[in-house]
Amino acid sequence: MKTVMATGTFDIVHSGHGFYLNEAKKLGGEDAKLVVVIARDSTVKAKKRVPVVCEEQRLEVVKMLKPVDEAYLGHTGDMFKIVHEIKPDIIAIGPDQHFNLDELRKELKKRNIDAEVIKVTKYKEAPLDSSCKIIKRIKGMEFDEDIFKNCQH
Repeated sequence: MKTVMATGTFDIVHSGHGFYLNEAKKLGGEDAKLVVVIARDSTVKAKKRVPVVCEEQRLEVVKMLKPVDEAYLGHTGDMFKIVHEIKPDIIAIGPDQHFNLDELRKELKKRNIDAEVIKVTKYKEAPLDSSCKIIKRIKGMEFDEDIFKNCQH
């Protein structure tokens, strides 16, 4: 059985996330194990924006997704530490993740990590196929304040 590692922020989970995880798992064959590493809040803040959903809740939701066998929070600092711990056969890079694949492969080799790096190129297009699009849609909506009276925080 091959272990496939997929990574991401998974802030406001949408159908594109599910599609990416299904495609990642397929890379390992029929009986592949999919392990997902969720970016820490500090990493997301440094590279993207402040996440809407905290890291513990993002981890909890990702663990519930059908293709996911295991999920963990990444480490702060050295992103390769978790790769050493999981020891994946394949690292799946998402279609919207901007890694230099050759540099990533060189760094893995330098660290004696024997994992194949494969870019998932298929992408599920939908009107709300990114967390940013969802956030923008919500920001543009008008809500009756009464709707929030029964919301739990």
